[in-house]
Amino acid sequence: AKTGDKAMIKELAVLEKLKEALEKGKPAREAGLTEDEKPVIKELALLTLKPVLYVANVDDSGNPDKVAAVENIAKSEGSQMVVISSKLEAEIAELSDEDAKSFLAEMGLKESALNKLIHGGYKLLNLITFFTAGEKESRAWTITSGTKAPQAAGKIHSDMERGFIAAEVVHYPDMIACGGYSAARDKGLIHTEGKNYEFQDGDIVIIRFNV
Repeated sequence: AKTGDKAMIKELAVLEKLKEALEKGKPAREAGLTEDEKPVIKELALLTLKPVLYVANVDDSGNPDKVAAVENIAKSEGSQMVVISSKLEAEIAELSDEDAKSFLAEMGLKESALNKLIHGGYKLLNLITFFTAGEKESRAWTITSGTKAPQAAGKIHSDMERGFIAAEVVHYPDMIACGGYSAARDKGLIHTEGKNYEFQDGDIVIIRFNV
């Protein structure tokens, strides 16, 4: 068969798979499409193929039964879920940053609802953040998990990807534990990585390049 025929045969198989799910009232994301099959129907821009982040808004009781029900739906679709209390967040919003941190600690919470939503969204979309820091400014850069160093550097500037030599990397927990970049260097926690290195969430980097 010709290349065009093979593509059409593949597309037909994907469409039939999709049709079967939709006729059962299931969203496209539950059709069981593989990562190789999804690009075949990209032009259809199906809304029900988009990833979903479920947000469960609870009261003081925590609504365990309702949360469990939403969690089951999310799991069945391969989606993410976060639990928040809008009432609690409204109270936190009226506090200073310092008081808000103390309040969260007293409630046994690690982060605010906003941070939960951000982290949930990033996880759902398979995104991570790395940082660059200098005397003039510090910046956060968002990339897909698994991105190799040259392509990650390209997010900063195309010249950095084209002339990539190496990346000097320190992991965020290491730098915080040491109390700063210089201290991390003194303890040998800054490592040099080449073109095959995949940036990790929270990496703080200096890109070495030449064009």
